[in-house]
Amino acid sequence: MTTKIEIQLNDAKNIPFDFYHLNQLAHRIGSDQEAIEIAKQLAESFKVEAAIRDHERRLPLKEIQAYSQSGLWGINIPKRYGGAEVSYKTLAEVVKIISSVDSSLGQIAQNHWAFIEHVRLDATEEQKQFFFEQILNGHRFGNAFSEKNSKTVADLTTRIEFKENHAVINGQKFFATGALLAHWVPVVAVDHDGLPYAALVPQHTPGLTIVNDWSGFGQRTTASGSVQLDDVQVDLKYIVPIHKAFERPTAAGAISQFIQAAVDAGIARGAIQETIDYVRQYTRPWIDSGLNKATEDPYTIANIGELKIKLRAAEAVLDLAGAAIDKALLDATEENVSEATLLVAEAKVLTTEIAILAANKLFELAGTRSTLSELNLDRYWRNARTHTLHDPVRWKLNLVGNYYLNDIALPRHAWS
Repeated sequence: MTTKIEIQLNDAKNIPFDFYHLNQLAHRIGSDQEAIEIAKQLAESFKVEAAIRDHERRLPLKEIQAYSQSGLWGINIPKRYGGAEVSYKTLAEVVKIISSVDSSLGQIAQNHWAFIEHVRLDATEEQKQFFFEQILNGHRFGNAFSEKNSKTVADLTTRIEFKENHAVINGQKFFATGALLAHWVPVVAVDHDGLPYAALVPQHTPGLTIVNDWSGFGQRTTASGSVQLDDVQVDLKYIVPIHKAFERPTAAGAISQFIQAAVDAGIARGAIQETIDYVRQYTRPWIDSGLNKATEDPYTIANIGELKIKLRAAEAVLDLAGAAIDKALLDATEENVSEATLLVAEAKVLTTEIAILAANKLFELAGTRSTLSELNLDRYWRNARTHTLHDPVRWKLNLVGNYYLNDIALPRHAWS
């Protein structure tokens, strides 16, 4: 039997044009602490309708506007270009705070932050000044990186052809998280030599069609759908040779994976807090326990302790990875980049495990009534299971083990 999934089939033409218009410039954040405080304030408002948005697959239009206007989307821009240049530990904390209440919102900004590093690494000085200013003013980057029909995630079929004063792109993309909601859509395409370039395509460019046909059971409101590129013309000044980032030691791949891990840690945070709140308010003690309250159950208490300890461990390794990234950005030696990549891989394993465990334990400890559809608590498990499918941990375990046992460095690409 086939079940019909109700999806908001929107494209940019069906979203109010005002959504893409900046009525005012975004706030400019000046410090790590300010970034964290603003994230906490936003999370309180994002939490209010998070369950309803997920249930209805309602795109978070007003939330995204508030999110990017807050200035958080520019916090990892270097200070010399007007950004706060926060530590990556702080960036992870921001991602976790937002993802703990709505992991779709956490993921939507994920590729935006990761792409900022590619601009820093390989864009021209003129491009850096232009795009960093765009972001600080409140413009959002989406992504059109992955494809679903290629042999592997790195085998791209989308082509870029360079002309005298522009380039032409043709191809299809999927998993294009946030592209529908962005002002600029970075499209990764390969030239005739197979080298990848990122073309930053303005929203509403002729030939660019973005459709919200994402039917995944988790991360429902990320707009991670399809992008069709039919003879899309892009000015050469909007093209960045991102292949250079992996031809030398850089933290670009580690940063991409680091933000993924932070989203998963945020899901775990949210699921554990939801479990605690539910058990305190609603869960009944088991009939054989002889207890008056579920919060007195020694097995429940031990399980909460286990979850909190494993979350703290995962976040601690994530913090170590953030510090290693900061070090690699200051001094991009082979040793520093390898250390950052290694620690990010370790963090990715731990955040994946605690996200899935916490989402499972939510129902085990809360009880049968927690599965009621109107509560929509299953969104934590659906989101954890869906988002952690990025970059499988079975390979992370292999790569980390191979490093320690055989002194083989982890590969350098966006999925390592």
